Amino acid sequence: MAKTPQAIRGTQDIFGADAEAFAFVVETFERVRRLYRFRRVEMPVFEKTEVFSRAIGETTDVVSKEMYSFDDRGGESLTLRPEFTAGTARAFLSNGWQQHAPLKVATHGPLFRYERPQKGRYRQFHQIDAEILGAGEPQADVELLAMADHLLKELGITGVTLHLNTLGDGDSREAWRAALVDYFRAVKDELSEDSQERLEKNPLRILDSKDRRDQCFVADAPKIDDFLTDEAKAFFGAVTSGLDAAGVKWTRAESLVRGLDYYRHTAFEFIPDEGSEAAGKLGSQSTILGGGRYDGLMESLGGAPTPAVGWAAGIERLAMLVGDRGEPDADVIVVLEDDAQMASAQALISTIRKAGHSAELMATGSPRKRFDKAVKSGAETIVSLFSSDDGGLASRVRGSDDWQARIEELFARSRTSPSA
Repeated sequence: MAKTPQAIRGTQDIFGADAEAFAFVVETFERVRRLYRFRRVEMPVFEKTEVFSRAIGETTDVVSKEMYSFDDRGGESLTLRPEFTAGTARAFLSNGWQQHAPLKVATHGPLFRYERPQKGRYRQFHQIDAEILGAGEPQADVELLAMADHLLKELGITGVTLHLNTLGDGDSREAWRAALVDYFRAVKDELSEDSQERLEKNPLRILDSKDRRDQCFVADAPKIDDFLTDEAKAFFGAVTSGLDAAGVKWTRAESLVRGLDYYRHTAFEFIPDEGSEAAGKLGSQSTILGGGRYDGLMESLGGAPTPAVGWAAGIERLAMLVGDRGEPDADVIVVLEDDAQMASAQALISTIRKAGHSAELMATGSPRKRFDKAVKSGAETIVSLFSSDDGGLASRVRGSDDWQARIEELFARSRTSPSA
C-alpha cells in the first residue's frame, strides 16, 4: 500500500472549531472594513522577487533568509508573498490607482515565510491587512488605529493595549540614527553578534533586540524625542489627540521602532497586557496587530513620493484569542422517515435554504437513527416527513410556535413551487 503523503512542515489543515474561529475573524474583519469604507483588493500570491527585495530591504531576515523564491521557466525570479504591503504598493503604482488617492484598501489571505514554526506562527500563514495610500495627514493614522481597535473589540479580544511611538520625519530620523550609531559604536564589542552587524546597516533594530547583551545598553540609548523637528512633534501630537478623541487606549513605547528607512512618524503594535488572558494564550509571541507609516516606500519601487500608512494582523493568532467558536446549529433539520418522499424532502429543504435559513437533511440510516441524530444536533426546529395511510405526504414539526407557522408556510410553498 502506498504511503499517505503528510502535510509540509509549517503548514496546517484547519477544521471544526478552529476553522469556525478562523472564519469568524475574517467575517468580522470584512464587516468592520465596510464600516470604515475600505475597498476590497486582491493581489497575486507571487510577485517578481525585486518587489520584496527593494521594498523590504536586502539586509532584512525576511529577504535574506525567509522568502520562498524560485525561477520560473523563463528564468525570472519570483517570490511567494511574505507580506501584503509591498504588493499593495506595487499594485498602486502599476495600475494607476493614484487617481483614487487617498485610497483606503483592505485584503486578507495566505503569506509565506521560511521560518521556524512555533505557537501561532507557520510557514504558510494568513493575515488581514488595511492600508491608506496617498494620505499624509495624521487623521489617516488615527482612522487606521481606530479601525484596528474597533476590530479587536468586535472580536471580543480584551486585555490589549495600543503601544505607540513616533519615528519622526526624515530629518528627525536621520539625526537620531546618527546619534544611535555613535552611541552603540562605543560599546560595539559588548553587543550581540546580530546587533554588531546591524550597527552600520540598521541601528534602529538594536533598540528592539531581545538579547540581554544589548538590552543593558538600550535603556540609555538616545531617544527620538530629542531629535524631533517641530513638524514631527505636531504630527505625533495630532495622532495622540485624535486617538484620545476616538476613545482608543494607548501607551507610549519609546523602544518601538521600524528599521527600514522608508518608515516615518507613527509606529504601533497592539500588545496583550501583562497577566491578561490574551498574554497567556499567545505566550512569548505577543504582538497581535502592528504597522506604521511608510512614506518612503513608493520611491523604492520607482514611484513618486507618496505618503502611506497601514497595519496587518495574523489570522491564526487572532483566532487563538477568539477561542472556541463551535459550529453553529442548523435552524432546521428535515428528517426523512420514508425514502419514498425523497423528492418532497429535497423540495422542502431547498425552499428553506432559499428563504435564508440554514438547514440539513437527515436521510441515511434507519428512521429512528435519523431522528435521534437530528435531536442531538441541537437544531431549533425538526421537521419529520413520512407517508400517510393513504400514501400521501405527511409531516410533523417540532419547534417553537413561530417556527411551526414558518415551516407550514415554507412547506406549502415547496409543494406548490419546488423551484421557488
